[in-house]
Amino acid sequence: MSGLVMAGQLLLGLSILIVLHELGHFLAARAFGIKVEKFYLFFDAWGVKLFKFTYKGCEYGIGWLPLGGYVKIAGMIDESMDTEQLKGEPQPWEFRSKPAWQRLIVMLAGIIVNIILGIFIFWMLTLRYGETFIPNDRLADGLAPGVIGKAIGLKSGDLITAIDGERVVRFEDVRSPKVLLGNTKLTVSRNGELVDLTVPGDILNEVSDLGIDEFVIPRFRITHIEQIKKGGIAEKAGLKAGDSLVSINQQPIVFWDQMSDELLASKNKEASITFSRNGKLDTLQVKLGAEGELGIYTGRDISRIPQEQIKYSFLEALPIGASKAWGSLTDNAKALGKVVTGQVKANKALSGPVGIARMFGGEVDWVKFWSLVGLLSMALALMNVLPIPALDGGHAIFLIVEMIKGKPLSDKFMERAQVVGFVIIVALMIFALGNDLIKAFSDKLP
Repeated sequence: MSGLVMAGQLLLGLSILIVLHELGHFLAARAFGIKVEKFYLFFDAWGVKLFKFTYKGCEYGIGWLPLGGYVKIAGMIDESMDTEQLKGEPQPWEFRSKPAWQRLIVMLAGIIVNIILGIFIFWMLTLRYGETFIPNDRLADGLAPGVIGKAIGLKSGDLITAIDGERVVRFEDVRSPKVLLGNTKLTVSRNGELVDLTVPGDILNEVSDLGIDEFVIPRFRITHIEQIKKGGIAEKAGLKAGDSLVSINQQPIVFWDQMSDELLASKNKEASITFSRNGKLDTLQVKLGAEGELGIYTGRDISRIPQEQIKYSFLEALPIGASKAWGSLTDNAKALGKVVTGQVKANKALSGPVGIARMFGGEVDWVKFWSLVGLLSMALALMNVLPIPALDGGHAIFLIVEMIKGKPLSDKFMERAQVVGFVIIVALMIFALGNDLIKAFSDKLP
């Protein structure tokens, strides 16, 4: 059932983005008197259509291949590769008959709509829910680094006070792209002293493999054992829900990271577990497995990790939402730059439909849904602005060249460029889908 929910949310989100993106092209073309022959959600490859109707000379429909959508503009070489109409004399209502600046606006209109949509979504989310964050200076117990954080020099109890010299107000900034894009200097408060650490430029590779929590999380105290894993080591040893851990191998246990570190240090070995039950202390000897797991779920003292919320008025929320939307676009652009330069592996940075569906999750959470749609809208804008033939950015580049030369590029060149662009896009789609399937399969392996 959760798989169907994931797929349903993916299709709904992509349908919204595709329809509005293509609507941008459609409205811009109509505004300049250009005839639009087709408006399709998804591709009707080989003429197979799930649904269609014609209104005022334009065919509207839904194709069977959910890899995007398109508007077919008269007199334009596009992904349909229909060049028959180009053999006749240019007609005043055709794309090729219009000035280059008008055609450029038509090509950029979809991207503009995606940017406006992303800003609008984040604006409305900010207006409705405000901003909830953890005040960095109120983390009384500091931070708990995971494997990735420890590798760059972070230690339990550290507090990151500045990023590239800018004071950290919200803990969330520590886990933001500002840091995870790498080559960042962190100022760390440790035992009353300040220490500078550098985040490597390729840290996203590790975060992609291990998850953001293996970089750093707020350090929290454990209270008691809330739940025992059925059939796990703790249940077999006699631990029960409600017990409180006191020490492991004579090392006092106050924080979750202390418990985790001691258990990992004892993997495949026998560990001494001291616990409290109804005010009485007892000790058990247990043999841990290869993962160092005890099989317990502990309660957390969240009172020492406070949260604050800020509410905004209708107008106040606009610049906040716009900043979030634009920030996601620039962060994606920087990440793409790291892929191009080889600092980040493509298979770590790119996700296809399966990966995106997993982001939505198996339950419907409308705040998460619209947040992801907003992020995807900005990502779609960035993808389409890339100078690849067959994408809006490729068409825009050719139009700019035409404006500089004073004459259009040949139809033969445009046809060949369209084919090359289509091959590149299909190759990227296959790579992303294959990467998704490998990740999904790997996650299910024991």
